Amino acid sequence: MTGTAHAPFTADDYRARMERAARQAADAGLAGLLVAPGPDLVWLTGYTPTAITERLTLLVLAAGHDPVLVVPTLEAPDAAKAAGAPALTLRDWTDGKDPYAATAGLLGAGGRFGISDNAWAMHLLGLQSALPATSYASLTEVLPMLRAVKDAAELELMAAAGAAADRAFEEIRTVRFAGRREREVGADLADLLRRFGHSQVDFTIVASGPNGANPHHEVGDRVIEVGDMVVLDFGGLKDGYGSDTSRTVHVGEPTAEERRVHDLVREAQEAGFRAVRPGVACQEVDRAARAVIADAGYGEYFIHRTGHGIGVTTHEPPYMIEGEERPLVPGMCFSVEPGVYLPGRFGVRIEDIVTVTEDGGRRLNDTTRELVVVD
Repeated sequence: MTGTAHAPFTADDYRARMERAARQAADAGLAGLLVAPGPDLVWLTGYTPTAITERLTLLVLAAGHDPVLVVPTLEAPDAAKAAGAPALTLRDWTDGKDPYAATAGLLGAGGRFGISDNAWAMHLLGLQSALPATSYASLTEVLPMLRAVKDAAELELMAAAGAAADRAFEEIRTVRFAGRREREVGADLADLLRRFGHSQVDFTIVASGPNGANPHHEVGDRVIEVGDMVVLDFGGLKDGYGSDTSRTVHVGEPTAEERRVHDLVREAQEAGFRAVRPGVACQEVDRAARAVIADAGYGEYFIHRTGHGIGVTTHEPPYMIEGEERPLVPGMCFSVEPGVYLPGRFGVRIEDIVTVTEDGGRRLNDTTRELVVVD
């Protein structure tokens, strides 16, 4: 992928994002932000380098200063094609020159900077050597909500990604499960996500029978059998924005206990969704879902957080977990995905992506949350 983003944003959109990020950095007491190749750079500029290598690429943002993108000379033509390029200044450096000396002049005498979590250690060390008076903190630590609140255009893309994942589920529930390996069904899911517009498939969990008790099992060579509960969790990126949904199906008729556990998780997921509204702390979504499962005596089998943020990556802040007191804000998007995992037996998880509205929440996944019986 070269220098343009998938999403239909303009240079003015990227300019506004960079200005907002610089202001937020100043408000947080930072001298500026240093953004390496990755999701933050894509979101702020629309640019992804042709190849992410040892050559330094870095966006420098500071309030009161024009944004500057430091790039290797051989990458500069692609960087100039990025949708956000008109909103920034390109400063290129050639092989054989010191990129850290060139960058140091943009950082002033020193100060504390936020830097991308995925920045290379050699680049951070190079900057520290060039400017010993500087210090650095991870972007997620100092500005965790940088990309959390989506605008109307982003929400439209998120909704389209969710609808595409829903179409994949509607198709996969019609295929045969019994007698096939998990990885075969997982390949079907990946093909369906691509058919419905995903350019990137990040995961296709197919966890059958006892494998369903491992939330991150993904796929294996186990042959799916009649009588298995099967957890399906899948998603990726469509037009630069993420999908992530989970449904649990059953091969043949379920037992009364399997139905009861599935109904319990469905009730917990509904409780988590109904807790969503502006001003409520993130942890209240987790508490609402977890209370339903705990009250039914299965609390020890709900072993992960209730949700995670999603946007240009499939996992990002905010997180729906005890201790996260950050309030929900309209435009935030995150999963609500409680589960029950019975070791050696089966698991159940139901997940929707939810966005916060002015008066509550809206699901971006609309497939049935009832237990689906498959062949």
